[in-house]
Parts: sequence; C-alpha cells; structure tokens
Amino acid sequence: MAVDGKLIADGLDLICPDPKCELVYNTPFELLVAVILSAQCTDKRVNQVTEKLFKTHNKPEDFALMPLGVLEQKIHSCGFYHNKAKAIISASQTILAKFGGQVPSRFEDLTSLAGVGRKTANVMIAEAFKGDAFAVDTHVLRVSNRLGLVKTDNPDKCEARLKKIFPQEKWSRLHYQMVLFGRYTCKAMSPQCANCVFAAICANKKEK
Repeated sequence: MAVDGKLIADGLDLICPDPKCELVYNTPFELLVAVILSAQCTDKRVNQVTEKLFKTHNKPEDFALMPLGVLEQKIHSCGFYHNKAKAIISASQTILAKFGGQVPSRFEDLTSLAGVGRKTANVMIAEAFKGDAFAVDTHVLRVSNRLGLVKTDNPDKCEARLKKIFPQEKWSRLHYQMVLFGRYTCKAMSPQCANCVFAAICANKKEK
C-alpha cells in the first residue's frame, strides 16, 4: 500500500512545527564551509569550530591562500580534516576565480566546487538561497525507509522519490523536519518509538 505523503507531512508538522538549520552562519559562504565540515560530524561540533574560525576567517579570500596545514589544525576536531581542508581551500579558489567571490546559487555551479555533492548543493539552495530542494542525508534516508516512503539505500534515488511524493513548495521544509526527527526521535540506534505519531506505519516500530 502506498504511503500517504500528506499523512507524513502532517505528522512531521506536529513533531517539528518550526524546523530550522542548526548550523550557525551569517553568509552563504560561511554556510558552505559549515556544511563541508559537517560531513561525518555533528552540527554541535561544527558550530564549536566555526565559532572561533569565522571570527578571523569568513570569506573566500581568507582561505584561498591559507596553507593546508594551518586550516587542518583549525578544523581538526571535525574529523576527516585533511580532505575537508583541501575542499574548503579549493572551493574558495574557484569561487574567487569563476564566481566573482560569491557562492553561486545554481545547482550545477555549486556541484562544480570541491567538496560539494548533491546533498551539500541542495542544502545551500534550500537554506542559503531559500529555494526548493530536498537534501538527503543519513537522517532523511533512514526516516524515509522506516516510514515506507522509499526502499533504497541510494540517496539519489531517495531524493528523486521524495520529490515525486511531496509538492515542491514543501521540499525544503520537509528536509529539515526529517533531519530533526531523525536526529532526536527516529535515531539510528535507539529510536524513541513509544509515543511516535508514526508508530502504526513505521517499519522499525519497537514494541515496548
């Protein structure tokens, strides 16, 4: 039986009525750096790192010529710091060389930047540029499978399916609702199923 998209959207409205990005930023470029740092890292940790980092380095010019080792030291606690530092420096150089120092808003341009895949580009479009996008991270993928919206481990296939189920004007909101629902309720290891509004349809329902 097909899952009722409206039922899911209404339930998420009850659970997360005011969904917001939990990364702290002031400009599209700061958000880009934060999202790159957030791979395999918590938003809380990223915010701790960027709180210090952005006080002195918050523009592409600040990173384009920064020695790799210096940036690695500044972002070390975010994990995968070598690849993340390389990506931030390279993306900064491209933004200066090709986009006049401004983070581009087109999907194709965003994904031309080092360290920016579909998920990051969609986050930028939805959050920085207030467009319609459905970013699929581990939380969205997990929640979508548990609620029967998809049956796939492939984020791209999940994104395509979710875009068919839900109206475009709801994509960005639903992304954040699923992220927050997955982060705090529908957790990977210890989901809080007892009082979940989706208990009747969830494939991962835990009997208490």
